[in-house]
Amino acid sequence: MRAGEKLPPLEIPITRTLIVAGAIASRDYQDVHHDAELARQKGSPDIFMNILTTNGLVGRYITDHFGPTAVLRKVAIRLGAPNYPGDTMVLTGTVEKVVEQAEGDTATVRVVGANGIGSHVTGTVTVTVPAKAPEGAG
Repeated sequence: MRAGEKLPPLEIPITRTLIVAGAIASRDYQDVHHDAELARQKGSPDIFMNILTTNGLVGRYITDHFGPTAVLRKVAIRLGAPNYPGDTMVLTGTVEKVVEQAEGDTATVRVVGANGIGSHVTGTVTVTVPAKAPEGAG
């Protein structure tokens, strides 16, 4: 990994199931995340994704790229345009800096998740990728 490295984009279809399941999994029972009629009564055109689901998807994006041994150290995100059912969010990332250490490299990655109406999420993730054990070590 190196500063300036671009992560490949990840397209995530935004389905009702993803929105509702994410809200349930994170124990967010706000009606705007599962009841379209009540969401409309509150001024939203439909249900929308909660921040905890978005946070999990950002984490998945980073660990999918850096591998199963990657450790998320910090996730700092801000929401923008809502994720509504029927849209697609495309996550992209750029490594901003890398700190090399004997136990592994730590990177700060700028992440953006855009959908059809704008940027849904922006922020940074700090991730450590542990150094590989020498051959034959065990």
